[in-house]
Amino acid sequence: MALAGRGESPRILQVFVPGAAGGLESVVVMLARGLREAGVPVAVSAVLEPEAPLPASVRALQEAGLEVFCHAPAHRAYLRERQLHEDTIRRWDAQVIHTHGYRADLLAGSAAARLERARAATVHGFTGGDWKNRLYERLQLRSFRRFDAILAVSRPIRDRLLSVGIADVRIAVVPNAWSSARPLLSREAARLALGIAPGARAIGWVGRLSHEKGADILLDAMSLVGDPAIEVNFLGDGSLRALLEGRASTSGVSSRVRWHGIVPDAGVYAAAFDCFVLSSRTEGTPIALLEAMAGGVPIVTTAVGGVPDIVSEAEALLVPAENPGALARAIAEVFAAPAAAALRATRARARLAEQFAPDPWINRHREIYRDILAFRRGENA
Repeated sequence: MALAGRGESPRILQVFVPGAAGGLESVVVMLARGLREAGVPVAVSAVLEPEAPLPASVRALQEAGLEVFCHAPAHRAYLRERQLHEDTIRRWDAQVIHTHGYRADLLAGSAAARLERARAATVHGFTGGDWKNRLYERLQLRSFRRFDAILAVSRPIRDRLLSVGIADVRIAVVPNAWSSARPLLSREAARLALGIAPGARAIGWVGRLSHEKGADILLDAMSLVGDPAIEVNFLGDGSLRALLEGRASTSGVSSRVRWHGIVPDAGVYAAAFDCFVLSSRTEGTPIALLEAMAGGVPIVTTAVGGVPDIVSEAEALLVPAENPGALARAIAEVFAAPAAAALRATRARARLAEQFAPDPWINRHREIYRDILAFRRGENA
């Protein structure tokens, strides 16, 4: 395999383990499509759960005409999974293996190393969680020391990488961009699709129902919001749904909560809401926040991770993490002062267009791929 010359487009293989929906999945789809439109040879390798339905992200990639290699190794068959990655790298003749998520980082990254191919990884965030997840994250961080490039989606993630001894020269801060493959729905069409009454005072929340996303904090805040006409719509699913439904009932807010489950392309429904809330305990560059900015929706968000680099107090109401009282006050302010909320939303949409457009983001990835291959040519000269 010859390394691409400085002016050529290298062959890229994006690797991920897609869930039903999520920001990581949206990023992989947008990146693969954007690279192909820019003339970069790109394919995607997806590791799937055996006998599970095909994830929406994989269908979107296939519908866009991208070459997608789908693998469904048996549960915990990690050596077999690594071999599948090696076979795919050879078949595609990939020069750069770009991984997303700790499982892809560890197994596809190992396969790329065995074949002496360049490795890049996007770090979308760290969720912590139980001991097993924390162990995987430690192994992931250790493996990064041997990658050619680590793309951090926020400055706090870069700081975390530096703190564990990863060389600064290997790290690039590349916040996520945003674009939609589908046109955004109007307020009326979005409300009709989600079954929200035309006159309802509706909050939107999008994400996994998991600890780090803080849906429980929003439920606690709802019990403090005095207006009983305000309802919250959860778009997403996850392991904590049953517990959260119980919490809503115990808090006396279940009649004001609607559980929509997983909604494909959730961002196109943003205009349905009078207020978008992000209540996360930790974040990188949340795609759901960028989608709300695109939809022109007033935003209330916790000031965690890369969020303060995306919106300021001029574009959104920022509150401390794990503070239901502050969250409730900010929600009440949106509804009490709609003109000010609308002005912040307008500014947020303008900032999205100015700072998070897809073309510069795609070009930054192309530069990184070319730089790491140029560096490897220099090493091997």
